[in-house]
Amino acid sequence: MELEGGPPAHCAGRRVSPRRHKASSSMAAAAMPLADLERWLQARLDQHPTGTDLPMLDGYVAAIVAGPVSMSPPDWICPLLAIDDDAFNHGGTPEFAAISAVALRHNEISNILSTTPDRFEPMHRREANGNIDAHPWCQGFYAAMRLRLSAWAPLLDVNNVNHGLLLPILLHCRNDQGRPLLGPPRIGRKTEDFLSSAYLDIPAVVEALRQYWMPIRYARDR
Repeated sequence: MELEGGPPAHCAGRRVSPRRHKASSSMAAAAMPLADLERWLQARLDQHPTGTDLPMLDGYVAAIVAGPVSMSPPDWICPLLAIDDDAFNHGGTPEFAAISAVALRHNEISNILSTTPDRFEPMHRREANGNIDAHPWCQGFYAAMRLRLSAWAPLLDVNNVNHGLLLPILLHCRNDQGRPLLGPPRIGRKTEDFLSSAYLDIPAVVEALRQYWMPIRYARDR
């Protein structure tokens, strides 16, 4: 199974090699449809997958693509799906179909951010009143951050001028006790308006995060 890394900016738009195209086609054929993947995850809640629904899974994958370090697929897909790394060795199983679906979304996000970042759209759901619920997606993003939280540390420093890149995401997150990760928000109409529209900044900050980490990430990969 081949997971494409997001290429450096000077490589964006490079044509896919026949070998990579063949691997992607094979992955697509093996992949579980996203609707089936969500049902499969819901049926595995007792196994405690990090991704319990599609928005959370999507946010998690976006953080893997845009984050500060490259990780081997089993290191992040296994906790996401609550599977053993041996599942990568057995095609034709539901686990392998789920792995393939995740890999496809990873490569899709990577390709979009590398070539047409303005087209990146997180998989948010709408509440009954029509409002966007960004919490699951952002919680998934933060769950992926926690896999290598020390590598994300520079942007978690409030004194870092780029700390604001994480705010539209982290303000939707909760800690292990179910409390707002960034602390209780200030009471007032201005705060309410900001919270209701902050999700609109998420596509832009994901690309900005990818650009921020790119020199560090690819230096580590050499």
